[in-house]
Amino acid sequence: MYTQDDIRQIEERGTSMQTVEAQVERFAKGFPWLDIVAAATPEAGINVLDEKALAEAVAYADSAKVAGKCKFVPASGAASRMFKDIFAGMAKLEEGSSLDADAAASKLAAKIKDFAFYTDEMFGEPEDSDAYRLSVTQKVLTDKGLGYGSKPKGVIRFHRYADGECRTAFAEHLVEGQDYMRNADGSVNLTVTISPEHKELFEAAYAEVKEKYEAKYGVKYNIRFTYQDKATDTIAVDMENKPFRTAEGTLLFRPAGHGALIHNLNKVEEELVSIKNIDNVAYERLLPVTAQYKKALMGKCLMLRDQIFKYIEALDNGATEALCAEVEAFMQKEFCVTLPACADKAAALREKLNRPIRVCGMVRNLGEPGGGPFIVRDAQGATSLQILESVQINKADEAASKMLSEATHFNPVDIVCCLKDKDGKNFNLLEHVDDNAGFISSKSFQGRELKALELPGLWNGAMSDWNTSFIEVPVETFNPVKVVLDLLRPAHQA
Repeated sequence: MYTQDDIRQIEERGTSMQTVEAQVERFAKGFPWLDIVAAATPEAGINVLDEKALAEAVAYADSAKVAGKCKFVPASGAASRMFKDIFAGMAKLEEGSSLDADAAASKLAAKIKDFAFYTDEMFGEPEDSDAYRLSVTQKVLTDKGLGYGSKPKGVIRFHRYADGECRTAFAEHLVEGQDYMRNADGSVNLTVTISPEHKELFEAAYAEVKEKYEAKYGVKYNIRFTYQDKATDTIAVDMENKPFRTAEGTLLFRPAGHGALIHNLNKVEEELVSIKNIDNVAYERLLPVTAQYKKALMGKCLMLRDQIFKYIEALDNGATEALCAEVEAFMQKEFCVTLPACADKAAALREKLNRPIRVCGMVRNLGEPGGGPFIVRDAQGATSLQILESVQINKADEAASKMLSEATHFNPVDIVCCLKDKDGKNFNLLEHVDDNAGFISSKSFQGRELKALELPGLWNGAMSDWNTSFIEVPVETFNPVKVVLDLLRPAHQA
């Protein structure tokens, strides 16, 4: 099945034959459906903070000792999906077809002055004509103007301020970072995952604001741009589950989704990490509520860390039946963890405690896309809180489908993590990935159908073995820009 050229190609990518063969086998056998116990809700699994608890969590975040903070921002994707509908409209216009007023490209042209990237020189006054619509789409998407169709979402100008400043999504993350991720020495650390071909664009966007923001906010930024390792790409197969070959006869490897970023996160040295997608930002006027709940997530995460460390120390000093019962009740209350019967309860509890911690913000489900919070049972019979994508749920199973419909919240990728153990050493995050939590998707290449393998998602299976807590956060903290017209929403307008 594999030639010497194949083996050379695999090894040059930093991958092994054993890994490739295991991936091909995975296509054949698939992934198991997850055993869902129930949707996590405010009745069980999602903590809704009252005013007192919110204030206590924020205060704890401000006072607890922590070995460094870092903002982790996945930002490797291009904005092509953000402009998908605009590309379609431009193609029709270039063919000579007309667009109605409800088309995305028509709305973009009609409202062009409301976008931060508008300039009089480039776009002029809006006109109700297909010629103007074509001009706008070409100037937004192609090298005739901004070239946004091939640039990363992070360097697109999202917001215009009264003083004339136009901020990119990346710039808004810098502003957020100085508010709630400032270290004791005044530094702000950001790890931003990007594609290598976008490095110069991000460096230019950073250089544009670095000195200004450091002076304005009294901070020192430390930015680390990291890349998704090519060795984490997965092999594609044809519809018969045989390795897919290009027209040139070489094997085809594809990026394995955001789950590959667990390798990037594993290299972060700081203890407390905040994860938030590049497009989930808003005008600075909304920062107070965003920062308040980010600090609440941090405070809750640090509270859990400190209690876990106390329990581990107590277990190490002599586990009594009463102590084991107390720890078991804590695990059930905070993480929805229940353990099956076992011979050494103290050892099992300590093993469950000694893991990375994540506290995930959950937003009331108002129809936005995102993974859902569930209580899941693993192969050993233990339960835990997990974030699941709909593709991981067997919709043909009536009970599972019913629980999916009962989900009241979704995950906006608003996560705070503690990455060090009781002794101050970083966990090896790769040891806490559930390899059975990936999925297979249908794609195409060179006009031919193929199957692609998605690694366990960063906040799904890649964190499956973590101690997980869900906290309700207000919808005002979630303002994603999935399509360009989302920039017309109130959170993105002055």
